Amino acid sequence: MGLRAQLATLASRFKQEVAFYRALQQHALTPKVAKILLWLALGYLVLPFDLIPDFIPVIGQLDELVIIPLLLYLALKFTPVAVRQACRDAVESAQDQK
Repeated sequence: MGLRAQLATLASRFKQEVAFYRALQQHALTPKVAKILLWLALGYLVLPFDLIPDFIPVIGQLDELVIIPLLLYLALKFTPVAVRQACRDAVESAQDQK
C-alpha cells in the first residue's frame, strides 16, 4: 500500500470520526455531561490558549495529544453504548449512501 493510499485511508477515517462525534453531540439521548466534554475538546482544539504554551518544545504540543483524547474518552464513557452504536450506524449508513 503506497503512501498516497495510506493518507487517503487516514483522511477517510478522520472524516468518519468527526461525523461520529458530531452525531453524538446532536443525539437526543447523549447525556449533558458527555456533550459538555465534547464541546470542551473542540474548544481546547480551536481556542488559542493552552495549559502549556506551544512555544515550549515538545511539551507544548504534547498537551493537545493528551487532553483532547482524554476528553473524548470521558465523553464516550458517559454515553450509553446504545447511543454510541446508533451514531456509528448512522455515520456508516450515510457513508455507504455516498
